[in-house]
Amino acid sequence: MSMNDFAVLSTGRKMPLVGLGTWKSEPGQVKQAVIWALQSGYRHIDCAPIYGNEPEIGEAFQEMMGPEKGIRREDVFVTSKLWNTKHHPDDVEPCSPKNLKQRNSSVASIKPTVLQVESHPYLAQVELLAHCRDRSLVMTAYSPLGSPDRAWKHPEEPVLLEEPAIAALAKKYNKTPAQIIIRWQTQRGVVTIPKSITESRIKENIQVFDFTLEPEEMNQVTAVHRGWRYIVPTITVDGKSVPRDAAHPHYPFNDPY
Repeated sequence: MSMNDFAVLSTGRKMPLVGLGTWKSEPGQVKQAVIWALQSGYRHIDCAPIYGNEPEIGEAFQEMMGPEKGIRREDVFVTSKLWNTKHHPDDVEPCSPKNLKQRNSSVASIKPTVLQVESHPYLAQVELLAHCRDRSLVMTAYSPLGSPDRAWKHPEEPVLLEEPAIAALAKKYNKTPAQIIIRWQTQRGVVTIPKSITESRIKENIQVFDFTLEPEEMNQVTAVHRGWRYIVPTITVDGKSVPRDAAHPHYPFNDPY
């Protein structure tokens, strides 16, 4: 897989550093997006039953993979996740559709090797990344471009892809701001799963291994951190938007990372 570098898991398995995210990719669109991704050199697809599109992703796999088709199933890293209400072992198998080729029913006995969290330059997760490295965990960044198509976006929020420091590096390297952000993550060893259903962007997002950010440029991107989370479900209380789950005893976002 010449276009894609890897993170090596504690199991020895190689996980491609750039994958296609499929959250918010609607049925009717996601199949073609996965086909374009595989044709463009992606060998990592990130999905979940809760997204409601795994059967269609499985159709794309069936069309693109096979001995006579040039892509072997064993060469493609497929990530799936259980929703918070599906932690009981009996819930695992029904969440693994046959046409997605997932069989992880023994998940409870496997030591965690990957931690998937929101991460981007505005939420650099420096402390959490160090925590993962100390424990031989690989970190995966979801919403790495700030999830600009999320439904609850507010006009007063900062726009990651318009950050001046990132735009300046994009100009220097003749790359897009998205490519600069993805390269920053991959150079940190962070697996990155940008979502797109647009062929040109899918191709662009993996074309990040033909340049290298200098150490001071890596620091410049990290320095734009502002502790900003884009992916926090909210509700309206007394006319104000507040975190939906803040009262839960296990609410995680009050921790430093």
